Amino acid sequence: MSIASNVTGQCAASAAAYEIQKAEQRTEKKTRVYGQTIGKPQLSEKAQKYYEELKKKYGDMDFILVSSDMKEVAKAQAGKYGKPNRTVVLIDEEKIERMAEDESYRKQYEGILSNARNKITQMKETLQKTGAKVKSFGIQVNDNGTATLFATLEKGREAQKTNMEKRAARKAAQRKADRRAEKKEKAEEALASRRDKNRTDDVEDEDTITFSADSMEELLRKVSDYMFMQRSDMVQTDEEKKVGQSFDFRG
Repeated sequence: MSIASNVTGQCAASAAAYEIQKAEQRTEKKTRVYGQTIGKPQLSEKAQKYYEELKKKYGDMDFILVSSDMKEVAKAQAGKYGKPNRTVVLIDEEKIERMAEDESYRKQYEGILSNARNKITQMKETLQKTGAKVKSFGIQVNDNGTATLFATLEKGREAQKTNMEKRAARKAAQRKADRRAEKKEKAEEALASRRDKNRTDDVEDEDTITFSADSMEELLRKVSDYMFMQRSDMVQTDEEKKVGQSFDFRG
């Protein structure tokens, strides 16, 4: 047998062994992970052991494990999971499984976490100078080897006052619409009124706002723009605030 044939045979055997290993990993029993989770994530025994080690290594951060089917939901509602004085990390079950098996992949993503943590530390110091009242910071580890940073802020008193006025106006308009609906005989008009009521009851958290970005610089810009807008509102007269204006919040 030639050397070339021998090498080819060894490569084929290695590839076959790798495929067998991957097949065994796919069929390895996984169990439900409880605690801080989004969805119903499951991990193999090896991945669970690594996940516990990861949480200890980054003990100053709060990890939330996300099931694969809830990644987009977690991203859309990132601010909801923040905690005061703690940095939250949203990471999905697939990444933990691969990090437990692949050393180079593990180093890559642990590096992402370390880098993001350092950036958030810098950002906290910078945002203090803007007067922003940050409730929480967070990181979501993405599929493309990056991390999305997010910050949840308390809205200023002026913004909260405006939101209260908007809520009161919506309720007043709804009461007026309800009174009109009661006088109408057509069932479809009454039904439309009820549908409108259902829509207006579904509102976001009026006292906080969450910004997200793929870099510290972009996140700082978004927060700074927002704080500048808040300060501008506070020095405007009531007549000036009534004039239609358009702002690009970029977030």
